[in-house]
Amino acid sequence: MTTTDESTTHTHPYGTLHGKVALVTGGSRGIGAATARRLAREGADVAVTYVNGKEAAEEVVQAVQALGRRGVALRADSADPDEAAGAARRTAEALGRLDVLVNNAGVGVLGPLEDLSLTDVDQVLAVNVRGVFLTSRAAAAHMGAGGRIITIGSCMAQRVPGPGGTLYATSKSALIGLTKALARELGPRGITANIVHPGPIDTDMNPSNGPFAPAQSAMTALGRFGTAEEVASTVAYLAAAEFITGAEFAVDGGHAA
Repeated sequence: MTTTDESTTHTHPYGTLHGKVALVTGGSRGIGAATARRLAREGADVAVTYVNGKEAAEEVVQAVQALGRRGVALRADSADPDEAAGAARRTAEALGRLDVLVNNAGVGVLGPLEDLSLTDVDQVLAVNVRGVFLTSRAAAAHMGAGGRIITIGSCMAQRVPGPGGTLYATSKSALIGLTKALARELGPRGITANIVHPGPIDTDMNPSNGPFAPAQSAMTALGRFGTAEEVASTVAYLAAAEFITGAEFAVDGGHAA
């Protein structure tokens, strides 16, 4: 059996994203970090944002640079309107342009409907919806034809398997409408917009050996957690794809099947 190393296999000798610049929000860990590394392997220079994980973000930048690409870590809180919008401008200033935006930053507040406070509602909607809208709008202003906006949604926008996810599912479902509207509005400019819905993914926030992991694995058709790299591979595909826009991609092991 022959295996290939994802880090050295490309469809183009310079990588599918050679010469491009990408911004990954919330790129210091988990899916965001894996995505930043994958985009760099495909040839892109990459900026990542973080709020508290400065050291982790700098480690991601070092990994990007080790691949021969430029990288930069920017502190930007997606809950802050100015910082959410400013991330795109700062990326273009630091790296000279902006071609790919990956809206990955997000927060999850789960619990019974009656226990969710107004603060919870405001926080989740500020980061998961308003922040994505503002960053996307700012990024589009810097993009030319070939621009890509890829948003990380959630399997809970397609199927909510139990109670406790009302607020989170609301916020991620809003991103479907945003993505489709962006696709229509930006399509004439040659910019695409798509959304990826991860299922249970093995990260430090939701480890595959955690107390809720067996139940989550059982909800998938494949009976296992996915990896951050498996999500990142779909993002990288969409970053290069030219005739896909306004689409939803489930990377969920059959959670919605």
